[in-house]
Amino acid sequence: MKLPVYLGMVRSAESVLASSLRKIGDGHGSEPDVYFICHTLADQCEAHEQLLAPIVDRYGEQPDDEPERLHAAELDDTRSGPLGLLRDLQDLHLLTTFVDFTYTLVEQAAAALRDDELLDVVADCVGETSTQADWLRTRAKQAAPQALIAAE
Repeated sequence: MKLPVYLGMVRSAESVLASSLRKIGDGHGSEPDVYFICHTLADQCEAHEQLLAPIVDRYGEQPDDEPERLHAAELDDTRSGPLGLLRDLQDLHLLTTFVDFTYTLVEQAAAALRDDELLDVVADCVGETSTQADWLRTRAKQAAPQALIAAE
């Protein structure tokens, strides 16, 4: 069974996303909404990790034996200015999408296993992860005109 590979992947991705959200929130602290919402979303990611803990205890975690082509990597630093904010929001959205899609795959395994506890955890996490992606998309739309047209 390879479910432990994906449980490890989603738990790790949640940790990376939480750290990246905090870093981007801090780096764009002059944008109060970005600072506070990024920190709130990071708290959600950390709560997701906690929800996954009993599932991981039951199924375990195992590293994938295939070379990584795409994985969640923590964002190194923030960019500056309006274009920097836009690019950072885009990077966060990519991480969030990775987490969301990984949950989709774990959900399919949970359904096949008829594991109601895992299905409940995934449903809770996916709902918030979708909201995170929606906020990032909306905030990027708000930042785009300034960054792409007005900024020099």
